[in-house]
Amino acid sequence: MSTEQIKNASADNSTFDWGALESDAAIYGGNKEAVNDKYDQTLSAIQSGEVVDGKVISVDKREVIVNIGYKSDGVISASEFRYNPELKAGDTVEVYVENAEDKNGQLLLSHKKARQLKSWDRVSEALEKDEIIKGYIKCRTKGGMIVDVFGIEAFLPGSQIDVKPIRDYDVYVDKTMEFKVVKINPEFRNVVVSHKALIEAELEVQKREIVSKLEKGQILEGLVKNITSYGVFVDLGGVDGLVHITDLSWGRVSHPEEVVKLDEKINVVILDFDEEKKRIALGIKQLTPHPWDALTSNINVGDKIKGKVVVMADYGAFIEVAPGVEGLIHVSEMSWSQHLRSAQDFMKVGDEVDAVVLTLDRDEHKMSLGIKQLSDDPWAKVEDKYTVGSKHTAKVRNFTNFGVFVEVEEGVDGLIHISDLSWTKKIKHPSEAATIGEPIEVVVLEIDKENRRLSLGHKQIEENPWDVYETVYRPDAIVNGKVAEVNDKGAIVTFADGAEGFAPARGLVKEDGTSIVAGETAEFRVLEFGKANKKIILSHTRVFEEAKAKEDQVKEQTTQSAIKQVASQVEKTTLGDLTGLAELKAKMEESK
Repeated sequence: MSTEQIKNASADNSTFDWGALESDAAIYGGNKEAVNDKYDQTLSAIQSGEVVDGKVISVDKREVIVNIGYKSDGVISASEFRYNPELKAGDTVEVYVENAEDKNGQLLLSHKKARQLKSWDRVSEALEKDEIIKGYIKCRTKGGMIVDVFGIEAFLPGSQIDVKPIRDYDVYVDKTMEFKVVKINPEFRNVVVSHKALIEAELEVQKREIVSKLEKGQILEGLVKNITSYGVFVDLGGVDGLVHITDLSWGRVSHPEEVVKLDEKINVVILDFDEEKKRIALGIKQLTPHPWDALTSNINVGDKIKGKVVVMADYGAFIEVAPGVEGLIHVSEMSWSQHLRSAQDFMKVGDEVDAVVLTLDRDEHKMSLGIKQLSDDPWAKVEDKYTVGSKHTAKVRNFTNFGVFVEVEEGVDGLIHISDLSWTKKIKHPSEAATIGEPIEVVVLEIDKENRRLSLGHKQIEENPWDVYETVYRPDAIVNGKVAEVNDKGAIVTFADGAEGFAPARGLVKEDGTSIVAGETAEFRVLEFGKANKKIILSHTRVFEEAKAKEDQVKEQTTQSAIKQVASQVEKTTLGDLTGLAELKAKMEESK
């Protein structure tokens, strides 16, 4: 600035009315109130709590500037517009006036509250008119997603996101999508929306067109849409069909994932379809010939073949001898043994086994196999190995009331009758003489080849002791025995050589009038001996009774002899002799 200009400015300042400036007269032309009135008329009349329309001035990642015609613009967080990512400057939005002017002179607005005030009316209207609305997917929840619709948190079930199963729900979070309101519960303020409903109508038309062109036996290309434990869903270009697990392969399939993969393109054949229910049954294995038709003609009954165990059951095992061709080995054909056993005792799934073809029906697709036939039948030459009278060691398998079932070797069983368990003991039940699972010595008594059973004996291992007992326990013989058991009928008496006898109760009375008790040892007289029925009848009482009877008999005989001697000499006796005779008689009577 030049010196002259400074001088002119100083001259002008000297004439400036500083008082008018302080009174605002210079600014408002002397009428400030009139200017304020005119300015206020240009602004919108708003009040706190009111919902008005505003114009978006600018949008960025943090905030949205909105002009509602007030003396200042409002600032709203951009997060309130996440449901509408297409928001731009110039758009009109609803805002709620929280405060026309806070302590900082700032206009406070909220778009979220404006939406919430009218949200239920809008949701109800959308449901009534079947309108398409936009919503913002906020997050995942159990069974689906939470969607922001008009400021309300609505529930989007997982099954309503798309017509195809959803594998990853997270890819939908933070996305804005179109929905239809399908259910409202005003009492609990619940809203359910669906995106699937938008595309179902279009797909329905497409499905009708596809189904109308379907024919049984038609081969189509499809995309594996979903895999379940029972089958595979295939997208045929707008309509789904199901390949049941049994139609995936001629062979056994544990899970469909063994055959197909998700999103894999496969060829399928139409097996059946229901045009009304839109159900389509598909097959994959039908695209190839049946394995039984391709089974070689060289396989015949009696042939030896190799296979893999694919399924186990208690009654047998299924063997895959070729892809899709299986034979059954019944548990009875796994061993020559006749004992009931489970198939799991012989093999397990995955085992490679050799077997013999027993039956073959190509028309019915049935085959029975056996593995015991790979070894010789033990009964084929049983007479040579188990001759009558030969001794063997067997294994106790089971008991019955009448005997013991034993196994001499795998597949060769026999019966020991209860009467052939012991020569001497009275066995009431076979468990008294044998134990299941334990070995027992046997003698072959008889061979029943037709019924595949041996008659065996255990007591025959030793000589019959009754042949010896016959010489020891003769009737009237006196023997020493021990009373093992006493009951009302009598007592069981045992002897050192293993023999047993029975003494009736009346034969247990001792000489002093008491009876013999269990555990007592005494002499017994043999009253009866039966070799055939193995019976020895005894009596202790008869021992001392017989002795006394013999003693009395001897005395009687002595007396009678003396009397006869006296009588023979009477005629020769003198008077003096008679006196001596009287004395002799007195002595004899005294002795008697």
